[in-house]
Amino acid sequence: MTLLAPSAGASFSGSPAQPAAAPRRARPASLLLASTPIHGHITPMLNIARHLTAAGHDVRFLTGARWQAAVERTGARFLPLPAEADFDDRDLDAAFPDRVGRHGLDRVLAEVRSIFLRPVPAQLRAVQAAIAAEQTDAVLAETMFAAMPALALSRGAGGPALISVGVIPFAMPSVDTAPFGLGIAPLRGALAPLSRLRNRILAGVADNLLLARIEREARAMFKELVGTPLPTCAMDGVRLVDAIVQTTVPEFEYPRSDLPANVHFVGPVTRSQPTEGPLPAWWPELAAAKRVVHVTQGTIANTDFTELIRPTIDGLANADGTLVVVTTGGRPVADLGPLPENVRAAEFLPYDRLLPLVDVLVTNGGYGGVHLAMERGIPVVIAGVTEDKPEVAARVRWSGVGVDLRTGRPSSRRVAAAVREVLSSDSYAAASARIGAAIARSGGSADLERIVLAQIEARAVARRG
Repeated sequence: MTLLAPSAGASFSGSPAQPAAAPRRARPASLLLASTPIHGHITPMLNIARHLTAAGHDVRFLTGARWQAAVERTGARFLPLPAEADFDDRDLDAAFPDRVGRHGLDRVLAEVRSIFLRPVPAQLRAVQAAIAAEQTDAVLAETMFAAMPALALSRGAGGPALISVGVIPFAMPSVDTAPFGLGIAPLRGALAPLSRLRNRILAGVADNLLLARIEREARAMFKELVGTPLPTCAMDGVRLVDAIVQTTVPEFEYPRSDLPANVHFVGPVTRSQPTEGPLPAWWPELAAAKRVVHVTQGTIANTDFTELIRPTIDGLANADGTLVVVTTGGRPVADLGPLPENVRAAEFLPYDRLLPLVDVLVTNGGYGGVHLAMERGIPVVIAGVTEDKPEVAARVRWSGVGVDLRTGRPSSRRVAAAVREVLSSDSYAAASARIGAAIARSGGSADLERIVLAQIEARAVARRG
């Protein structure tokens, strides 16, 4: 995780440069999408696939077997990952037992090694086989599909354009940010000049102590795979691709003076969409409530409701005028235990109809869910310490969107106090609305498509020249 020297790329400002207009093509582009089989990573890629197939492009989608039906519903053709790169994300502890019992950066490193680095050889073989089987103009892979740097190093002059799609907080090292995974935001105010010194010290500790072993493993693996060592640190390997498309807006990301010119912020590709279907019998109570607090642990980290959902239920039990709405992410509602009179629960609820009625979102930090809340200007109470959640929580805190509880298992008292805080001050909702306005202005999948086509054309011009 070596610090980067300031580049000649565009500096980070309030609004990114608009993507160049996509060139007209005589034929639809042939596109290969790839994703690790993790819900929070594959969901935005499915939305991208849906947009690209609707735009007339030929799309293949390489991911885990249990996602085949979801891929095919987008209109894309499904390609299965090899067994060595496939796993069931509904029980990551069972699939990757070496992550169990670890916390903080130690857990992040265990997950990077087991979930993202070990599958790289199988991922690379699968992508290369797909490229060999059919004409492929571009490969789009979400951030943690870690075979992309190896593909970039082994790609010939006639190979496809390579685009990395950022579906987690932007992880590229910078002189202006602390090492990714620590959940440490840039300093502000009078302390701001100390940020770079602090970052340099933390990066040195990470490079020489915390990350040294995993960096050696990554470099050795890449040398074995492609005959050359990775020319940068593992977290910076994404720099080798042609374009990096981050699915957020600049207002929700840290400013970086050394931001590479090939980084584009297009806004979230998952937006609230109109839905149909039956609603629970208690639905009319939401409109009549004085305030509505929605709590969720998502669809993956929901095996233990005592982490966040139960503390929220207990902390806000029978709070005057407050209706607490719980979604269990597919688990039986009965698993929640006894519910106070002011709590309503369902396995799933349509966010396009729920969020306009919500005053506060309490979440364990899913990147997509936080963006859906900000799209509606909803303030956030966040409690997440695993995967990329500390980084999401740090950005919630830094941007003023909400309160970061800085734990994955808060007490009911702390949750209740945080909810009261975001309700008592208009600043949190105002910050969320400000970012929501930026999201509304962003192009999402349409901007991503223009960037992809521009990269395809750029490689075609380079080959002709």
